Amino acid sequence: AFKAHNRHCIVSTHDEQNKSLGQWVSQQRVLYKKNTLNSDRIQQLSSIGFIWDHLEHGWNAYFDQLCSFKAQNGHCNVSTLDTQNKSLGVWVNNQRVAFKKNAMSSNRIQQLSSIGFIWD
Repeated sequence: AFKAHNRHCIVSTHDEQNKSLGQWVSQQRVLYKKNTLNSDRIQQLSSIGFIWDHLEHGWNAYFDQLCSFKAQNGHCNVSTLDTQNKSLGVWVNNQRVAFKKNAMSSNRIQQLSSIGFIWD
């Protein structure tokens, strides 16, 4: 019902209206990561587009936005002062910080480098 109404399966535990559902969703992710979730449940949830790793999903969504930004602007240098793309600019800056702190996976470095990301 949540997905039908919201067109996604990302339920926040901070949403008072859906707090218990959000907690249940979080528990399903924990069980999945521990490899203790029933395979039938995994299949059922996957079939409706359940996001197993919402942090990874969020990173990929911003990466897709950055690809679109580059296609439109010819570069990946999104300013945090760009009011239309402020959150993307903050995300770009956070990627540079993570890279400088050596806190970014080689896969993400490769993904960003592949589209001409400027690291400094």
